[in-house]
Amino acid sequence: MNELKALLFDVDGTLADTERDGHLVAFNRAFADAGLDWHWSSELYGELLTVTGGKERMHFYLDEYNTDFTHPGNLDDFIKQLHIAKTEHYVNILAEGGMPLRSGVRRLIEEARAADMRMAIVTTTSPDNVTALLTHALAPDATSWFEVIAAGDVVPAKKPAPDIYVYAMQEMGLSPAECIALEDSRNGILSAQGAGLKTIITVDAYTKGSDFSGAAIVLDQMGEPDIPFTVLAGDAGSSRYLDLALVKRLHAA
Repeated sequence: MNELKALLFDVDGTLADTERDGHLVAFNRAFADAGLDWHWSSELYGELLTVTGGKERMHFYLDEYNTDFTHPGNLDDFIKQLHIAKTEHYVNILAEGGMPLRSGVRRLIEEARAADMRMAIVTTTSPDNVTALLTHALAPDATSWFEVIAAGDVVPAKKPAPDIYVYAMQEMGLSPAECIALEDSRNGILSAQGAGLKTIITVDAYTKGSDFSGAAIVLDQMGEPDIPFTVLAGDAGSSRYLDLALVKRLHAA
């Protein structure tokens, strides 16, 4: 049995409720700044989340939900500029303290760090978004806690393609048998499983009804000693919250 050597963390929805409280708000602010009459409701955004990547999500919105919009001469550049503006709004939301980490996230990361467990970030969100979340919600030097930050367009094919996980493991010189992924979404688990990884799921408001077949465990949150998780699928034994000991048991199972 291979020893667990690294935790590979998704970001949006896994570390914080960034989709509902951050990205959605930032998208709508960017649209308003640009003088667009676009406004994404929480319900619509849940449907748009089937597509990973902010620029890709806007393209999908125009293709499927706003087909009457008159495209500018260079649509790709138009969407790129909207995405830059959206990222600026997102960073400002984080700087204002508007994005706390989910239950148990800080505790687990600090426990892993104290145990010299290697860690990486594996996400489709942009590097600027990752840096902003880690530095404002975790610690000013938190980016240095992660050996690899695989984010954004570092690979051409985003989740559910496995490429981003494959890239992170290659950068770390590790095999899938030596790692475990922590995810929150259907696209995330498909990406991780495609890369050969066991996967721990903590659902959020947008993903709680998704198909997580094959997950090592599905939880409503990582939890704390005084705020236990609820096991939605799988076996946590006597554990009441996700700590490094439970992660290692799930990896070895």
